[in-house]
Amino acid sequence: MPTLPASVRVALWATAAIANSADLKDVAGRALPDMDHVDGLHSTLEVWRDLGERVVLVGLPRSGDTTSIPQGSTEFVDAAVQAEEAVYVPGIGAALVPEIKTFGPDGDQGWQAQWTSFSVTPVPQHRVQQADLPDTELMLRRDLATFTSQLSGLADPAFGKELVEDLARDRMGGSWGLPTDIPRRAERVIELAGSVLALADAGRDPRLHGVDVTSTRNREMLLNRLADRSAAALVVATNVAAMHLGGWR
Repeated sequence: MPTLPASVRVALWATAAIANSADLKDVAGRALPDMDHVDGLHSTLEVWRDLGERVVLVGLPRSGDTTSIPQGSTEFVDAAVQAEEAVYVPGIGAALVPEIKTFGPDGDQGWQAQWTSFSVTPVPQHRVQQADLPDTELMLRRDLATFTSQLSGLADPAFGKELVEDLARDRMGGSWGLPTDIPRRAERVIELAGSVLALADAGRDPRLHGVDVTSTRNREMLLNRLADRSAAALVVATNVAAMHLGGWR
C-alpha cells in the first residue's frame, strides 16, 4: 500500500463505515492492513458514532504548525505533533492519536498501532466546510513545480533521480486502498499529495547524504518544506472526501 498516514486511511474508512452502517470492527483491517495489531481504535469509533458523529476528520500537524488539529491539552498537542497525525470528530470534541511501533523479538517483529483518546475543543462544522479543494490542488501543483526546479539546481551528486525514484517506489507500492465513492478530484489530490510525501521521504533517506554538507542541508530544508505543503494539501483533500462520504457535501 502506498505511503499514506494511518490517520488519513482511518478517517476515510471510519466515515465510510458509519455512512454505510457497516461494522466498525472492520475499519482497522481496511485502513491499516499493514498493522499486525491495532488497539484503542474500534471502541472509540463506536462511541463517536453512538454520540451522533458522522464524519471523522484528519489532522497532520508539524512542529510549529498545529493548525490542522483542534485545540486541546498540551498532552494532546505534543502527542499529535510527535506522531505528525491524528483523527478527530468536530461535534463532541474528541481525538485519537496513533503510536506506531514494532513489537516482538528480533527476527520475528511485527507492527502495532496503539491509539490514544483525547478530549479537544469542538470545531464548528462551517469552519471545516470552508476547505477549498480546487485551490488546494492548484497550489500543490505550483509548489511541486517550484520545488522540483529548486532541487534540480542543487549541486548534490548524491541526489540522483534514479535512486530517488527507486526509494519512492519502495514506499508507494501499487494500490491506494481508499474507499469507493470518493469524489474524483479529492482522490486525485490525495494520490498526488501522498506521492509527493513519499518522494520527500525518499529524498531524505540517509543513503542520499553526500559529502557536500551544504548541499545536503539545503536539500533537506527544501524537502521538509515540500513535505509540509503536501501534508497540508492531504488534510484538505482527505477531509473533503470524508465530508462527501458523511453527507456534508
